[in-house]
Amino acid sequence: MHTLDLSPVESRKQLLSKLAVDAYQIRRYALRMGEVQGQGYIAQALGIADMLAVAYGHALSYRRDDPKWEGRDRFLLSHGHYAIGFYAALILAGILPEDELETYGSDDSRLPMSGMASYTPGMEISGGSLGHGLAIGVGMALALRHKENPAFVYVSMSDGELDEGAVWEAALSAAHHGLGRLINLVDINNQQADGPSSKVLGFEPLADKWQAFGWHVQEVDGNDLEAVLDAFDRARHLEGDQPRVILLRTHMGCGVDFLEAREKNHFIRVDEHEWQQAIEYLDAQHQGAQA
Repeated sequence: MHTLDLSPVESRKQLLSKLAVDAYQIRRYALRMGEVQGQGYIAQALGIADMLAVAYGHALSYRRDDPKWEGRDRFLLSHGHYAIGFYAALILAGILPEDELETYGSDDSRLPMSGMASYTPGMEISGGSLGHGLAIGVGMALALRHKENPAFVYVSMSDGELDEGAVWEAALSAAHHGLGRLINLVDINNQQADGPSSKVLGFEPLADKWQAFGWHVQEVDGNDLEAVLDAFDRARHLEGDQPRVILLRTHMGCGVDFLEAREKNHFIRVDEHEWQQAIEYLDAQHQGAQA
């Protein structure tokens, strides 16, 4: 069988094209799940779709048919209410079957509205209590190092979790122990249940804070797929024992204009006709980008 030799530039273009399709599909799956309940943390799922596409479509080592494979990279969803987006990524990765999508949030479903490790293959922790994911990630990274397992530990968390002191204790511990295979992903959408995150408890200058805590810091537009891809690659291939953090500034509802425009979209209810409208808009945007 003849294989086509691609230049690095051509290969990168193909990868970005694939990841763009992945991000679109994650958003579409999330909208379909949201329609089942008529409400949910849809805006967050749309906002982090690009990050999840890069994670599961490029960066992470995993086996779709063996979610507990010891050599896998661990992906910890600290913000458990983002589960709807995470399930979409697991469906795309082939870890969950697409036909379970319609069970989202229902009794006896493996897809509860907040992520729970005991229910869902591929879900490493139960993340409903915010502010603990990074500490768990530190423990996992230490354990893997003691076992001489070279797997990476990724922690996905929200800017609202930065209000919790445990996050900063974990950040100090990670730097102290030189956990260079720990990568923290902070979704900065400036929105939490009580209002704008920056007004609930100001956290800027955030990059300077993480750097002062001993971390290697990158700050990117979380909805710029190429920038996210580059940040993941740099974090993974960086030499040394510094833990790494990627600050992802995202837009809630990204990909669906009328959801992006909502002033309060931490937890949203969408009218019945709007679900199909959102999917049609997303489809049109994707088709236009592919043309």
